[in-house]
Parts: sequence; C-alpha cells; structure tokens
Amino acid sequence: MKNYIVKRLIISLFVLFGISILIFALVNLQPGNPYLHMLSPNTPPELIEAKLRSIGYYDNFFIKYIKWMKRALVFDLGYSIKFSRPVIEIISSRIGNTILLMGLSLILSSVLGVAIGMISSLKRNTAVDDIITVVSFVGVSIPAFFFSLVLIKIFSYDLSILPSSGMYNVRYNYSGIEKILDMLLHLILPSAVLIMVHMASFIRYTRSAMIEILDKDYIKSAMAKGMSFRKAILKHGLKNALIPIITVFFIQVPTLFSGALMTETVFVWPGIGRLGYEAVQNRDYPLIMGILMITAVVILISNILADVFYILVDKRVELE
Repeated sequence: MKNYIVKRLIISLFVLFGISILIFALVNLQPGNPYLHMLSPNTPPELIEAKLRSIGYYDNFFIKYIKWMKRALVFDLGYSIKFSRPVIEIISSRIGNTILLMGLSLILSSVLGVAIGMISSLKRNTAVDDIITVVSFVGVSIPAFFFSLVLIKIFSYDLSILPSSGMYNVRYNYSGIEKILDMLLHLILPSAVLIMVHMASFIRYTRSAMIEILDKDYIKSAMAKGMSFRKAILKHGLKNALIPIITVFFIQVPTLFSGALMTETVFVWPGIGRLGYEAVQNRDYPLIMGILMITAVVILISNILADVFYILVDKRVELE
C-alpha cells in the first residue's frame, strides 16, 4: 500500500506541474494590463513604465513562470492587485468559510443520499422508488442558482424566517453563542442548496449499486445461513457497494470546493467561490492563479484519498 501511495503522489506532482503551467499561461496571456486601474490618471507615463519593468511585467513568459513558481514553492502566491495584500493571506481568511459550508453540505448530502438510495433500491419498482427517482432527477437537473433564488424568495421574502445573504447579521454585534447561532441561521439556505444538488448523485449511484448487489449469490447465501435480510444488506451488501459511493464522495469534494462559486455569490457567503468571482471581476491575476492552484491541489488530494479508501475497502485495487 505504501508503494502504491508513493506512486500516486509522484504522478500527482507531475500533474500539478502541468496544471500550474496551464493556469499560468491562460491567465497571463490575457490581453490588457491589469495594473492600469490601480494607477491615477495623472501618473506620469515614465513612472508607470519604470514600475512595470521593476515588477517584471515585460519579462517573457518563461521568466515570469519561473519567478512565480519559485515563490509558489515557498507558499508565496504573490500580491493581490485588488486587496493590496498577500494572496495566501487573503485565501487563508476565506477558505475556512468555504470548508464550513462545504463540510456540512458534503456530510449531510452523503449520509442522506446513501440512506435514501438504499431505501429506493429496497423499494424497487414501487411508488416510493418512483418518488425518490423523480426527486433525485430534479436535484440533478435544476441549476444551483435557480434553486438558490427560489429558496430566498420563499424563506427570506415571503416567510421572512431566514436571512437571504451574508454570514452574520451586520446590524447586531453578536458575540459568543449568539454569534454562532446567527452564523448557523445564515448557513441554512446555502447549505440546503448544496445538499439538495449533491444528494441526488449519492441517491442515484447508491440505488444503482445496491440493486446490482441485491441479486448476488453471497446475499442469498448469507440469508440461507440464518442471517436476516437487513443484516445481510448492511454487513455484505453495503460494503460491496462502497466503491461507487466512495467515487461519488471524493468527486463531490472538488465539485463543492470549486462549484460553490455560484452558491456563495448568490448568498454573498464570504468564501473561496465568492473571492474567485471578485478576483475575476477585478482582473486580479495573482489572486485568480492562487485560487485555481489551491483548487487543483484539493482535487489531487481528493483523488489520492479516493485511491487510499479503495484499497481499504477492496485489497484487489492495489494489485491492479
């Protein structure tokens, strides 16, 4: 297992290197000068020229990339054009908010999705199965931003029971337990959107995997030996259905991390997604590259963790 993980880490480093080149090229080869809006119209042209040369704006692509990569290796992702602060500092201040939203949504969507998917497989071809199938397809089909707007309309404006945006109520200076409760109240709507959207995938994959497993001989054999149907499903069936469930789980991690942009933007949640939107709006190239690199690292780590869990669940994976 150790050799397998080392091999995957080495491959991931090469992939990350390729991604860094691609990200750097796509961002830096954009036309225009992102620094111009930072300067006063009255700034002398020769002063602007001198400053651009001092920061390496006129260096060729490869020199720029090497300089950027040398800094990135020591966790220096540059200086934000918009916020006038180090990129790593800005990302660090926002990433916790995204992890909170993402973590809660991922845990609840996976637990609920797997449970409902199992119920759907056990109630196959019944009214319960049909209702669950329709709900899961609706969850997959409805865009997150539309679902967000519907929830805001119903719960924030019509019923006025939940806040529509932000992380805290800015009108009150809460502290202690009141601040935590206020944050949880603001967390309900954005997390509900992500739970609904991603739970649908868990339902579909769990249902499909369990239906295939229910007809296997080892389930019938376990029941023939005196094991109850429920115990046979939980002990043997669910374990063998874990591979596709693990796949979906670790696919959802980067999807939630990078796909939270729309949800965080609609609900003005101060996370990485909202920060990326602001960076693109202001052509903040160093911040854009920093966010994209952090997202790439999260995706690669989730893939490695998926491989590790594959081995823990099924030892044959390592041999393959």
